[in-house]
Amino acid sequence: MITNVAAAVLYVGDQEEALAFYRDTLGFDVVTDSDMGGGARWIEVRPPGARTSIALSAAAAFGKAPGEGAHLTFTADDVAATVAELRARGATVSDPVREPWGTYATVDAPDGHHLQFHERPGR
Repeated sequence: MITNVAAAVLYVGDQEEALAFYRDTLGFDVVTDSDMGGGARWIEVRPPGARTSIALSAAAAFGKAPGEGAHLTFTADDVAATVAELRARGATVSDPVREPWGTYATVDAPDGHHLQFHERPGR
């Protein structure tokens, strides 16, 4: 039976740029970085300790446009602290927004992806 989400695919224009952002700016772990043959490359990254990863897929290899695909939302223990840390690393991050369901912010990623991270109320 299915036990969890393995990976979400993001179509990117430059796998090296995307890898640097997710690994160096967001602090994600590299799960896989393998040659798929024929010039293709499979790269998966994920937050430390997470089970689900993101595959940074070369858009052109699959007839996609960079930025086409998933909208990702991550959990953060402290949105305000995460905003400050990401800004210190040079990322473009929105100010935190408080809603009845929690607090969230977004960070701009390569290829026009906007990643959201949130904390639930009471944290």
